[in-house]
Amino acid sequence: MTKSFDPMDSVDQLSRRSQQNDRAKTTVLHRFANLFAAGPVKPGESYGAPGQGKSLAISLLTTFILIFIWYIATQLQWVKPLFLPSPVAVVQRFWEVATQGFANATLIEHTGWSMMRVFSAFVLALLTAVPIGIFMGVNRIVRGLFDPIIEFYRPLPPLAYLPLVIIWLGIGEVSKVVLIYLAIFAPMALSARAGVKSVAIEQIHAAYSMGATRWQVIRHIILINALPEILTGMRIGIGFGWTTLVAAEMVAAQAGLGFMVLNAAEFLVTDVVIMGIIVIGIIAYLFDLFMRYLERKLVPWKGR
Repeated sequence: MTKSFDPMDSVDQLSRRSQQNDRAKTTVLHRFANLFAAGPVKPGESYGAPGQGKSLAISLLTTFILIFIWYIATQLQWVKPLFLPSPVAVVQRFWEVATQGFANATLIEHTGWSMMRVFSAFVLALLTAVPIGIFMGVNRIVRGLFDPIIEFYRPLPPLAYLPLVIIWLGIGEVSKVVLIYLAIFAPMALSARAGVKSVAIEQIHAAYSMGATRWQVIRHIILINALPEILTGMRIGIGFGWTTLVAAEMVAAQAGLGFMVLNAAEFLVTDVVIMGIIVIGIIAYLFDLFMRYLERKLVPWKGR
């Protein structure tokens, strides 16, 4: 038996489809709005705190959009390849430098030399700047000795005292490491000092009232509570180290990422310049991610 056609059925179907489409649009708009909303509420809080929540999806989307704009700008020749090569050209150059080399060294060799210089300076700064910063915070004599020195040279760009470092230490590896070390030292020392100042005086008084010695207070109270600021100073310091790398490798270097970038710039090999900048940025970013991981493990109470 043939079912008769009912116009109301078609109207109902169209209405349901329209409602489903509206619901889908609302869901998409809601998800997009949630990207910029406050983070999820923590236990004991009434509202979500600004800045909380994950931002990985936004970061990946931003990176993709920037690369896409870069690709479109080069494909449509908005900028000449001499000034801005395409992402494809940079990737091809990356593989070429990694396999065949550039300026008498492969990419691995350039990267190895730069990492050796930066992380050698970082370790030296860690072993010296953090103790000095802590003692600057707990002792007025140490603060009086080091505060004027650090505050005097801290605002100076590394290129300003680079000639003096060369005169004193020559053009070998020592001068390069020392130049990077000086750039890292100041922010790490000042961060350690700020961490000491952030310790609650009630905790110190409580430790003394229970019979703790001065050394025990420094070790178990001040150092532990200053650790968040110290880790932040380490993150800031390694950033200064990578920014100083190019200046350090201007001096008679035979290999290194900064040397590779400068050498490529002299001959207008722009794709190598961009490739070197990207490699430096990726290494610095990976180390920053490692430092964030350490923060979560060593100071889980930070920000709570």
